[in-house]
Amino acid sequence: MKKIRNLGPFFLATTVFTSPVAAQDIELSDRLLALEERIEALANENADLRAELELIKAEVPVGAEQTASAEEPGGLVQKREYLERENFNDSIGTNSAYAFRVLDQSVDVNTKPIVQLKALRDEQLNDRITLSGQITAIANYQWSNRDDKFGYLMRNPTSANQIGDKVSEAVLHSANLAMTARLSDDLLGYAELLYNPEQNFGPGTITSRDRNQIQLRRGWIMWGNLDKSPIYGLIGKMDVPFGLNDSVSPFTNSTNWHAFAPLAYGAQLGFYASGLSVRAMAVQGGAQFRSANAPVRGTAVPSRLNNFVFDGNYQIPLGMGAHNVRIGASYQHATSYCQSYPVFHFNPCEERNPGIAAYGVVNFGQLKLLGEYAQTTKAWPGSNVPIPNNPLSVFPAVKTKAFTIGGRYSFGETVDVEQHRKFAFSGEFSKFIAGAEDSPWERQNQAVLGFSYFPFAHVNIFSEFIHVDGFAPLNFVSGGNFPDGSTWSDREAATNVILVGATAAF
Repeated sequence: MKKIRNLGPFFLATTVFTSPVAAQDIELSDRLLALEERIEALANENADLRAELELIKAEVPVGAEQTASAEEPGGLVQKREYLERENFNDSIGTNSAYAFRVLDQSVDVNTKPIVQLKALRDEQLNDRITLSGQITAIANYQWSNRDDKFGYLMRNPTSANQIGDKVSEAVLHSANLAMTARLSDDLLGYAELLYNPEQNFGPGTITSRDRNQIQLRRGWIMWGNLDKSPIYGLIGKMDVPFGLNDSVSPFTNSTNWHAFAPLAYGAQLGFYASGLSVRAMAVQGGAQFRSANAPVRGTAVPSRLNNFVFDGNYQIPLGMGAHNVRIGASYQHATSYCQSYPVFHFNPCEERNPGIAAYGVVNFGQLKLLGEYAQTTKAWPGSNVPIPNNPLSVFPAVKTKAFTIGGRYSFGETVDVEQHRKFAFSGEFSKFIAGAEDSPWERQNQAVLGFSYFPFAHVNIFSEFIHVDGFAPLNFVSGGNFPDGSTWSDREAATNVILVGATAAF
């Protein structure tokens, strides 16, 4: 306002120096002073209108009905213009707490869309674009009772990367970069890039070009707003809502995750309110990215939307505070355990093999317990060797199964993370059953003891001890890759791992 109020004296001074006659004209001077007063009055009126607009912002909910016409008074026109604006900033921002949660590999594994809907509701995504990132670095020492056979599944178990009976490493395990875009109050776009040489399916060592690629791991467009409706929907590349697949361990995923956590193209429709979550997803057919394979005319070509999944769970509160029980069940029309001998990733199937799962989670203050079971409804054809003169043919085909049980106790200062406290101890056991009893590929058991420390809500420093019984890689699990018909699976192989690491998000 200072610049506007000084216009009068400026014009007056200019008039004095440019026209001596006008300088003596009292009437002109009075007019200039009157003009200055009028400008000041307009400035005051403008300030009042701004104050009124701020009051409207505080009182009127976004999305309310507007009935004012173009001929209505200025205040109502301003009110309507505000209501038509989107309820977020047209800017780029970050939120490290949201970043850690949406990129966490072991918690909310297939419920990231719900994580985002809650973040919208809790006003954590107030920018047009929210950039997120996460980096995980680890160091470990592993030893096995078999040369070149290490059953630890947080890196692909191949002899190309693990030689001898003792291995060690200090590596970048993975890095993510994600973008969450507010397209409107009810539309959200998400894209997540992933670099993971340790778990990449490319050939070669972890330093080879094929294993050092960056991929779009997840991405979708989602419609939903929990403040308006419990119904939401999304289309894209996402984790399929089958089972729980979460872990209480700070880093290592369960064998349930490795065996039954699908990643696929598709369309998902969900309902989330009052503790009830119901999700249905139409999954693209053919061989998908992980754990989903619905044959399309005897091929693995994903040319039909011919697979689907249903999941439902309900959370029951247990008194006051963070005490609750959540139970759920899932059905998947076509899992990846449909391939015949010899088994290889993404091979076509003759017919589909459905899967079912049941799970439960108990949160009782600082204690968290979880349990999960999943299996196919039919025997996995590839778990049998259909060659009569091969000694391994005596083992019949069986249904593929996995289960997990685990617990975590958190303590220390309160932190805004999933475990709620700075420190936590955890223990988890999970089992993958791939073959008949006593077969070399019968099972792979995994036990994990973990410790977690959050110095900040976006940084987790952890350590784990892992013991694995069995070596049963999916590719050629029952053989077919050696001329003599043998298999590299080994029921008696045992692996131990001591691991430390950190995950940081921004």
